Amino acid sequence: MDSEGKETQETHYFISSLPLDVKEIARAIRSHWMVESYHWHLDVTFREDSNHTLEKQAAFNLNIIRKLALNILRIYDSGKPLSMKKKRFMACLNPVKHLSRILQL
Repeated sequence: MDSEGKETQETHYFISSLPLDVKEIARAIRSHWMVESYHWHLDVTFREDSNHTLEKQAAFNLNIIRKLALNILRIYDSGKPLSMKKKRFMACLNPVKHLSRILQL
């Protein structure tokens, strides 16, 4: 539906080797965008794309720590509906208060 309440129809074209099964194609598309959303959160919340760590093992370790922190932020209930970036900022403002709540997850 558009903003005026009228029903609309969109056509998308994909190049794929998947069989012509609507449910399978829809699952593949949703799965792809779930991964893209995850990477977007890593970049926006932790500025991962701006990281230029040259040591491969250190970069790998930082990536794991960011993913762990992102997953903790997702399940952490701050008491208010906040974005990931704001949850992270709020936890940094009062780490003692929030760390005890995070460790109880």
